[in-house]
Amino acid sequence: MGARTKARKRALDVLFEAEQRHLDPITLLADRVAEPGTEAALPQYSADIVEGVIDRLDRIDELLETYSHEWSLDRMPAVDRALLRIGTWEILFNDDVPDAVAIDEAVELSRSLSTDDSPVFVNGLLGRILELKPTILA
Repeated sequence: MGARTKARKRALDVLFEAEQRHLDPITLLADRVAEPGTEAALPQYSADIVEGVIDRLDRIDELLETYSHEWSLDRMPAVDRALLRIGTWEILFNDDVPDAVAIDEAVELSRSLSTDDSPVFVNGLLGRILELKPTILA
């Protein structure tokens, strides 16, 4: 697993845990940076992802809700929701990551961490976000 893949997974862990425990993600992130526990120190890219997703959360959620075709955010598995938020942030707001890589990484993580249907769903929704990227960012 590459460094950025590990960082995405750690960011996913923070976003997922914060949502499940009803905690502020930025506070949880600060806790993980200050006291990483049994894991290695949280990579900077993990922090960048969490902060970026939270900074743009309302817009990201609006886009996911709009283009998910009959799937509300609440209906999505929590892991998928976090992965879609990360993927959308990387596609739209992080120029350091090629769009295809952002989608592929989200799909691979969904394959190993979520339901059997998740990879197709994540791929399709992030593909739609990518297709509409010029319009979304206009």
